[in-house]
Amino acid sequence: MSDITLPARPTHMRMGSSIGQNLTRREGVLKTTGAARFAADNHPAGMVYAAIAGSDVARGRVTSLNVDAARAHPGVIEVMTPANAPPLAMDPDAKLHGFMFRLDLLQNDRVRYHHQPIAVVVAETLEAATEGAALLAPTYEVEPARTDLGADDSFVPAAVGAGHTASESHGDVEGGLDAAVVKMEATYDTPAQYHNAMEPHSIVVEWQGNTLSIDMPTQGFAMTQGRIAGLFGIPAENIAIRSPHLGGGFGSKALGVGPQILGIMAAKLVGRPVKLVLKREQMFGPVGHRAPTRQTLRMGTDGTGHLTALSHHARTATSSFDDFFEPAANSSHSLYASPAIATSHDAVRLDTGTPMFMRAPGEAPGSAALESAIDEMALACGMDPLVFRLANYAEYEPTTGKPFSSKALRECYEQGAARFGWAKRPMEPRQMRDADGMLVGWGMGTAVFPALMFQGQARARLLRDGTGVLEIGAHDMGQGAWTGLAQIAADALGLELDQIEFRSGASHMPDAGIAGGSAHTATAGAAIDGAGADVIGKLADLAMNDARSPLFGAGNAGVIARAGRLYRRDDEARSESYGEILARAGLDDIEGMGTGAGDPVLRSSYAMHAHGAVFAEVKVDPDFGQIRVTRLVGAFAAGTIVNPRMVQSQYYGGMIWGVSFALHEHAVTDKRSGRVMNANFGEYHVSVNADVPSIEAIMVEERDEHVNALGIKGVGEIGITGTVGAIANAVWHATGIRVRSFPITLDRLL
Repeated sequence: MSDITLPARPTHMRMGSSIGQNLTRREGVLKTTGAARFAADNHPAGMVYAAIAGSDVARGRVTSLNVDAARAHPGVIEVMTPANAPPLAMDPDAKLHGFMFRLDLLQNDRVRYHHQPIAVVVAETLEAATEGAALLAPTYEVEPARTDLGADDSFVPAAVGAGHTASESHGDVEGGLDAAVVKMEATYDTPAQYHNAMEPHSIVVEWQGNTLSIDMPTQGFAMTQGRIAGLFGIPAENIAIRSPHLGGGFGSKALGVGPQILGIMAAKLVGRPVKLVLKREQMFGPVGHRAPTRQTLRMGTDGTGHLTALSHHARTATSSFDDFFEPAANSSHSLYASPAIATSHDAVRLDTGTPMFMRAPGEAPGSAALESAIDEMALACGMDPLVFRLANYAEYEPTTGKPFSSKALRECYEQGAARFGWAKRPMEPRQMRDADGMLVGWGMGTAVFPALMFQGQARARLLRDGTGVLEIGAHDMGQGAWTGLAQIAADALGLELDQIEFRSGASHMPDAGIAGGSAHTATAGAAIDGAGADVIGKLADLAMNDARSPLFGAGNAGVIARAGRLYRRDDEARSESYGEILARAGLDDIEGMGTGAGDPVLRSSYAMHAHGAVFAEVKVDPDFGQIRVTRLVGAFAAGTIVNPRMVQSQYYGGMIWGVSFALHEHAVTDKRSGRVMNANFGEYHVSVNADVPSIEAIMVEERDEHVNALGIKGVGEIGITGTVGAIANAVWHATGIRVRSFPITLDRLL
């Protein structure tokens, strides 16, 4: 596999820091001209096509498949079923750690959810493979599907989300509620939402003896390599994965999914390279989704509108055979000051595919309920929603008592409200109409997301010609990583951006960790910064220990790296270029390594979050209940902003997803059969261009000296967390109707 190398940026860059510059995407021309190669664009010699046959039922067993008819179809090479699937070195239902999901890999005839793969057809053409799959005509022994979130067989999971405790209690919640002057209790429902990135899951795979060459979209090389290695009993270093571009990931492409493994099995069975790409309806089942929730919030306040207690309980669902539980109630841990806070979860098992991480897992549905409840509590207290939030502003993290590493939420409230015009909002609902008689409502929601960091590595080289090379096994799924990380690399190496060759997107490069949890820029950026410091340090040692160098003996004062030269810190008239130092040492290049990881001491001492406030305007037809979001203003504080243009794009994307969550997106399951009834883009509604309102994202200045060396917090998920509640609250303000079940469709207002 060749390296994935970004083209050098052709325009002249100003001298000085690249961080903070408002640059366009380095890969933008590749994508707009169609030159960017996604996984399914690859066609190795001799490649054949695989198509999955998915189950038509949600629970039972396959009793027959017409394999002979499929094999007889012109162009069909083989049909892979449980009867002839290549043996695996590891049970796909085994779990060695919490980030390993159980996979359906044709090990038996059991059906555990609708659209579960039950066979794979391999053919010379995609058409033949698809037609062969249709000819299998499966029959089933059907069992009743379990579809009810309100079933009475709930249980308390051992952990929720990424290993968090299912229940936490701080202070006397019941006592605080009993003593409250004003109380509220309400239940909110959020629906199942299915992963549907523009690029469906795919794989192009070729076996070469005991090694694998793979093109696939992935958000995490090392974990995907490890999973494949375990299943096939080969060393991880024998697996080369290339993933330079992803057409969206949002969590579903982090860990490898069953259909991709089936592609590897199919290639092993037929002895030829195989391409397998999921159809849109096949995204509804085997690749993860956001589970439905039913959340009950109870709050009490004293006579001045200050919280005395907050209780947040969430029921969620997982599959019948695996364990992932949406940590929705945990969104109440860190936002509002209360002397007593309790969060808890329970769950039921349904006959669905296993839920998985999906953009802002836990925080997205949890904040939708919390921000709606906060508005209801403000109304009960007779207070403006913003005034109420400020009255309950947390100066320390409520559940831990830790100081925040930084928190500019007050500034977010102030700047967002000023830009939106919040001061003109009437307290009572149904007070505003536009010229066409549409009801107008204004609502707000607070946004918060933890500032996470994982572990990653990077390699940097300085060359004698004065340029640099940065290599990192990072992932760009549309968030702008190729641009932002290259900017960090330029600063770390003391070079201009067009002097950097930035290599990324392949598994043989240093592992940058998972692109997820809004942690990728912080993690990979810290690794790049460390690699730059390492290689500059080595270069400085060469110069400062060489009597022929003008930097000789500068050890105590140190040097500064800038514009391809090292300068004495105490006398910048004395300097030397990188190339001069390497040439005198007889070296063509010099290499350094860096690691990105959070400081465990600081992370145990401070609460680390990005914050924001979203303000929404909606217009509602008073006769037909049709809702349009007409204006969104979000103000966010997320530490160091590496590239404002990329960050703005992420804020916009999160807020647009919030519109989709609030008004459109939900999977409809047939309660009798367990089938997803709207497994297509015609009926599974997401926000399209016509739904996107006037939208503005304000970047509130914030410095954080504790979160990491660069002060970076993530921005990929926070935009959802304030937007859903803001829209729900605006709908109430427009209509006087409080809808507690998402999405808010017009029938709920009639």
